[in-house]
Amino acid sequence: MISGRRNRFLMEIADSHAHLDMAEFDPDREEVVRRAWAGGVKVLLCPIDLTAPESLPRILKLKQEFSWVSAAAGIHPHQAKDFSPSHLETIRRLARAGKIAAVGEIGIDHHYNYSPAPVQAEVFRAQLRLAQELELPVVVHSRDAGKQILETVEEEGFSRGGVLHCFTEDQETAERMIGLGFFISFSGILTYPNAQNLREIAAGLPLEKILVETDSPYLVPQPLRGIKKRNEPLFVIETAKILAELKTITLEELAAITLRNYRSAFRV
Repeated sequence: MISGRRNRFLMEIADSHAHLDMAEFDPDREEVVRRAWAGGVKVLLCPIDLTAPESLPRILKLKQEFSWVSAAAGIHPHQAKDFSPSHLETIRRLARAGKIAAVGEIGIDHHYNYSPAPVQAEVFRAQLRLAQELELPVVVHSRDAGKQILETVEEEGFSRGGVLHCFTEDQETAERMIGLGFFISFSGILTYPNAQNLREIAAGLPLEKILVETDSPYLVPQPLRGIKKRNEPLFVIETAKILAELKTITLEELAAITLRNYRSAFRV
Protein backbone atom coordinates (compact mmCIF):
# COMPACT_ATOMS: atom_id res chain seq x y z
CA MET A 1 0.00 0.00 0.00
CA ILE A 2 1.04 3.60 -0.51
CA SER A 3 1.86 5.47 2.62
CA GLY A 4 3.85 7.46 4.40
CA ARG A 5 6.28 9.86 5.54
CA ARG A 6 8.84 8.66 3.01
CA ASN A 7 6.74 9.54 -0.03
CA ARG A 8 5.53 12.83 1.37
CA PHE A 9 8.81 14.33 2.46
CA LEU A 10 11.54 12.77 0.37
CA MET A 11 10.02 12.22 -3.05
CA GLU A 12 8.63 14.37 -5.84
CA ILE A 13 7.22 12.70 -8.93
CA ALA A 14 5.10 13.43 -12.02
CA ASP A 15 2.02 11.68 -13.34
CA SER A 16 2.33 12.30 -17.07
CA HIS A 17 -1.21 11.20 -17.99
CA ALA A 18 -4.42 11.32 -15.94
CA HIS A 19 -7.99 11.63 -17.26
CA LEU A 20 -9.35 13.64 -14.37
CA ASP A 21 -12.12 15.01 -16.57
CA MET A 22 -13.97 11.70 -16.48
CA ALA A 23 -17.17 11.07 -14.53
CA GLU A 24 -15.40 8.67 -12.17
CA PHE A 25 -13.86 11.73 -10.51
CA ASP A 26 -17.05 13.80 -10.19
CA PRO A 27 -17.47 13.04 -6.46
CA ASP A 28 -13.97 14.11 -5.39
CA ARG A 29 -11.94 15.55 -8.27
CA GLU A 30 -10.27 18.30 -6.24
CA GLU A 31 -9.58 15.99 -3.32
CA VAL A 32 -7.86 13.52 -5.69
CA VAL A 33 -5.48 16.27 -6.79
CA ARG A 34 -4.80 17.35 -3.20
CA ARG A 35 -4.17 13.76 -2.17
CA ALA A 36 -1.70 13.30 -5.02
CA TRP A 37 0.19 16.46 -4.04
CA ALA A 38 0.38 15.39 -0.41
CA GLY A 39 1.81 12.04 -1.51
CA GLY A 40 4.57 13.55 -3.64
CA VAL A 41 2.94 13.96 -7.08
CA LYS A 42 4.02 17.51 -7.80
CA VAL A 43 2.93 17.82 -11.44
CA LEU A 44 0.41 16.02 -13.60
CA LEU A 45 -0.92 16.29 -17.13
CA CYS A 46 -4.62 15.99 -17.91
CA PRO A 47 -5.73 15.43 -21.52
CA ILE A 48 -8.87 17.26 -22.62
CA ASP A 49 -11.30 15.31 -24.83
CA LEU A 50 -12.64 17.92 -27.23
CA THR A 51 -15.51 15.64 -28.28
CA ALA A 52 -16.89 15.62 -24.70
CA PRO A 53 -18.47 19.01 -23.81
CA GLU A 54 -17.79 18.62 -20.09
CA SER A 55 -14.07 17.82 -20.46
CA LEU A 56 -12.70 21.28 -21.27
CA PRO A 57 -14.38 23.23 -18.42
CA ARG A 58 -13.51 20.51 -15.88
CA ILE A 59 -9.81 20.56 -16.68
CA LEU A 60 -9.56 24.33 -17.02
CA LYS A 61 -11.18 24.62 -13.59
CA LEU A 62 -8.57 22.25 -12.14
CA LYS A 63 -5.79 24.24 -13.77
CA GLN A 64 -7.13 27.45 -12.29
CA GLU A 65 -7.32 25.95 -8.81
CA PHE A 66 -4.06 23.96 -8.86
CA SER A 67 -1.03 25.52 -10.50
CA TRP A 68 0.75 22.15 -10.81
CA VAL A 69 -1.91 20.73 -13.14
CA SER A 70 -1.10 20.99 -16.86
CA ALA A 71 -3.36 20.16 -19.78
CA ALA A 72 -3.25 18.83 -23.31
CA ALA A 73 -6.09 18.94 -25.82
CA GLY A 74 -6.93 16.82 -28.83
CA ILE A 75 -9.04 14.14 -30.46
CA HIS A 76 -8.37 10.58 -29.29
CA PRO A 77 -8.32 7.94 -32.05
CA HIS A 78 -11.43 6.33 -30.55
CA GLN A 79 -13.32 9.58 -31.22
CA ALA A 80 -11.72 10.36 -34.59
CA LYS A 81 -15.07 9.65 -36.29
CA ASP A 82 -16.45 12.71 -34.45
CA PHE A 83 -13.67 15.04 -35.59
CA SER A 84 -14.54 18.50 -36.87
CA PRO A 85 -12.22 21.24 -38.17
CA SER A 86 -13.58 23.37 -35.33
CA HIS A 87 -11.65 21.13 -32.95
CA LEU A 88 -8.41 22.33 -34.51
CA GLU A 89 -9.49 25.92 -33.94
CA THR A 90 -10.19 25.14 -30.29
CA ILE A 91 -6.71 23.65 -29.89
CA ARG A 92 -5.20 26.70 -31.57
CA ARG A 93 -7.15 29.05 -29.28
CA LEU A 94 -6.13 27.15 -26.14
CA ALA A 95 -2.50 27.10 -27.21
CA ARG A 96 -2.39 30.81 -27.93
CA ALA A 97 -3.93 31.49 -24.52
CA GLY A 98 -1.27 29.37 -22.84
CA LYS A 99 -3.85 26.89 -21.55
CA ILE A 100 -2.25 23.70 -22.90
CA ALA A 101 1.25 22.25 -22.79
CA ALA A 102 0.70 19.71 -25.58
CA VAL A 103 -1.64 18.48 -28.29
CA GLY A 104 -3.17 15.19 -27.30
CA GLU A 105 -4.17 12.59 -26.73
CA ILE A 106 -3.89 11.77 -30.43
CA GLY A 107 -2.85 8.70 -32.37
CA ILE A 108 -3.99 5.39 -33.87
CA ASP A 109 -5.62 2.36 -32.25
CA HIS A 110 -5.95 -0.83 -34.31
CA HIS A 111 -6.92 -2.95 -31.31
CA TYR A 112 -10.44 -1.60 -30.89
CA ASN A 113 -10.95 0.37 -34.13
CA TYR A 114 -13.79 2.37 -32.63
CA SER A 115 -13.22 4.79 -35.52
CA PRO A 116 -12.42 3.65 -39.08
CA ALA A 117 -8.69 3.21 -39.63
CA PRO A 118 -8.44 5.74 -42.52
CA VAL A 119 -10.24 8.36 -40.42
CA GLN A 120 -7.90 7.76 -37.47
CA ALA A 121 -4.90 8.22 -39.73
CA GLU A 122 -6.27 11.43 -41.25
CA VAL A 123 -7.14 12.98 -37.89
CA PHE A 124 -3.75 12.02 -36.47
CA ARG A 125 -1.97 13.74 -39.35
CA ALA A 126 -4.09 16.88 -39.02
CA GLN A 127 -3.23 17.20 -35.34
CA LEU A 128 0.45 16.53 -35.90
CA ARG A 129 0.52 19.35 -38.43
CA LEU A 130 -1.21 21.70 -36.03
CA ALA A 131 1.18 20.81 -33.20
CA GLN A 132 4.11 21.51 -35.51
CA GLU A 133 2.60 24.89 -36.38
CA LEU A 134 2.00 25.69 -32.70
CA GLU A 135 5.47 24.42 -31.71
CA LEU A 136 3.94 22.08 -29.14
CA PRO A 137 4.78 18.48 -28.24
CA VAL A 138 2.17 15.76 -28.70
CA VAL A 139 0.80 13.00 -26.49
CA VAL A 140 0.50 9.91 -28.68
CA HIS A 141 -1.75 6.88 -28.19
CA SER A 142 -0.57 3.80 -30.09
CA ARG A 143 -2.09 0.35 -29.81
CA ASP A 144 -1.13 -2.29 -32.36
CA ALA A 145 -0.09 0.66 -34.52
CA GLY A 146 3.58 1.29 -33.79
CA LYS A 147 4.76 0.98 -37.40
CA GLN A 148 2.09 3.35 -38.70
CA ILE A 149 2.70 5.87 -35.93
CA LEU A 150 6.40 5.93 -36.76
CA GLU A 151 5.81 6.25 -40.48
CA THR A 152 3.32 9.08 -39.98
CA VAL A 153 5.56 11.07 -37.64
CA GLU A 154 8.46 10.69 -40.08
CA GLU A 155 6.41 11.48 -43.19
CA GLU A 156 4.97 14.61 -41.58
CA GLY A 157 8.45 15.77 -40.57
CA PHE A 158 7.15 16.33 -37.07
CA SER A 159 9.97 17.69 -34.93
CA ARG A 160 8.39 18.91 -31.67
CA GLY A 161 8.64 15.59 -29.84
CA GLY A 162 6.36 14.54 -27.03
CA VAL A 163 5.32 11.34 -25.30
CA LEU A 164 4.33 7.88 -26.48
CA HIS A 165 2.00 7.25 -23.59
CA CYS A 166 0.85 4.02 -21.90
CA PHE A 167 3.52 2.18 -23.87
CA THR A 168 2.73 -1.38 -24.99
CA GLU A 169 4.47 -1.55 -28.38
CA ASP A 170 7.76 -3.31 -29.18
CA GLN A 171 11.34 -2.29 -28.44
CA GLU A 172 12.05 -1.10 -31.98
CA THR A 173 9.10 1.28 -31.80
CA ALA A 174 10.32 2.65 -28.47
CA GLU A 175 13.87 3.17 -29.69
CA ARG A 176 12.80 4.81 -32.95
CA MET A 177 10.35 7.12 -31.21
CA ILE A 178 13.11 8.15 -28.82
CA GLY A 179 15.22 8.88 -31.88
CA LEU A 180 12.45 11.18 -33.09
CA GLY A 181 12.55 13.17 -29.85
CA PHE A 182 9.87 11.34 -27.87
CA PHE A 183 9.72 10.11 -24.30
CA ILE A 184 8.28 6.69 -23.47
CA SER A 185 5.72 6.59 -20.65
CA PHE A 186 4.86 3.48 -18.64
CA SER A 187 1.55 2.91 -16.87
CA GLY A 188 0.28 0.41 -14.31
CA ILE A 189 0.49 -2.26 -17.01
CA LEU A 190 4.19 -2.44 -16.17
CA THR A 191 3.25 -3.94 -12.78
CA TYR A 192 1.05 -6.75 -14.11
CA PRO A 193 2.26 -10.37 -13.84
CA ASN A 194 1.87 -10.99 -17.58
CA ALA A 195 3.90 -7.90 -18.58
CA GLN A 196 7.38 -9.44 -18.37
CA ASN A 197 8.18 -8.51 -21.97
CA LEU A 198 7.22 -4.91 -21.28
CA ARG A 199 9.44 -4.87 -18.20
CA GLU A 200 12.35 -6.15 -20.27
CA ILE A 201 11.86 -3.33 -22.75
CA ALA A 202 11.63 -0.75 -19.96
CA ALA A 203 14.83 -2.07 -18.36
CA GLY A 204 16.75 -1.46 -21.58
CA LEU A 205 15.58 2.07 -22.39
CA PRO A 206 17.61 5.13 -21.36
CA LEU A 207 16.50 6.59 -18.04
CA GLU A 208 16.56 10.11 -19.44
CA LYS A 209 13.78 9.22 -21.90
CA ILE A 210 11.31 7.50 -19.55
CA LEU A 211 8.15 8.77 -17.85
CA VAL A 212 5.55 7.21 -15.56
CA GLU A 213 1.79 7.71 -15.61
CA THR A 214 -1.47 6.37 -14.24
CA ASP A 215 -3.83 6.82 -17.21
CA SER A 216 -6.40 7.33 -14.45
CA PRO A 217 -9.08 6.15 -13.92
CA TYR A 218 -7.85 3.09 -15.83
CA LEU A 219 -5.08 0.54 -15.16
CA VAL A 220 -4.88 0.33 -11.38
CA PRO A 221 -1.36 -0.95 -10.55
CA GLN A 222 -1.06 -4.57 -9.48
CA PRO A 223 -0.53 -4.02 -5.73
CA LEU A 224 -3.85 -2.15 -5.56
CA ARG A 225 -5.95 -4.22 -7.97
CA GLY A 226 -8.91 -5.71 -6.17
CA ILE A 227 -8.53 -3.07 -3.46
CA LYS A 228 -9.13 0.05 -5.55
CA LYS A 229 -11.66 0.12 -8.40
CA ARG A 230 -10.44 3.49 -9.70
CA ASN A 231 -6.90 4.52 -10.49
CA GLU A 232 -5.75 8.00 -9.45
CA PRO A 233 -2.54 10.07 -9.73
CA LEU A 234 -1.22 9.12 -6.30
CA PHE A 235 -0.93 5.50 -7.44
CA VAL A 236 1.76 6.39 -10.00
CA ILE A 237 4.17 5.62 -7.18
CA GLU A 238 3.43 1.89 -7.56
CA THR A 239 4.52 1.92 -11.20
CA ALA A 240 7.58 3.97 -10.26
CA LYS A 241 8.58 1.36 -7.69
CA ILE A 242 8.71 -1.37 -10.36
CA LEU A 243 10.60 0.87 -12.78
CA ALA A 244 13.12 1.74 -10.06
CA GLU A 245 13.70 -1.95 -9.40
CA LEU A 246 14.25 -2.57 -13.11
CA LYS A 247 16.78 0.26 -13.22
CA THR A 248 18.41 -0.78 -9.91
CA ILE A 249 18.03 2.68 -8.41
CA THR A 250 16.03 3.98 -5.48
CA LEU A 251 12.42 5.07 -5.80
CA GLU A 252 13.45 8.63 -4.91
CA GLU A 253 16.06 8.66 -7.68
CA LEU A 254 13.59 7.30 -10.21
CA ALA A 255 11.01 9.87 -9.15
CA ALA A 256 13.47 12.75 -9.50
CA ILE A 257 14.65 11.60 -12.94
CA THR A 258 11.15 11.10 -14.34
CA LEU A 259 10.03 14.44 -12.91
CA ARG A 260 12.93 16.11 -14.70
CA ASN A 261 12.02 14.20 -17.87
CA TYR A 262 8.40 15.36 -17.58
CA ARG A 263 9.46 18.97 -17.32
CA SER A 264 11.67 18.52 -20.38
CA ALA A 265 8.97 16.76 -22.41
CA PHE A 266 6.33 19.41 -21.74
CA ARG A 267 8.63 22.40 -21.25
CA VAL A 268 7.13 23.00 -17.81
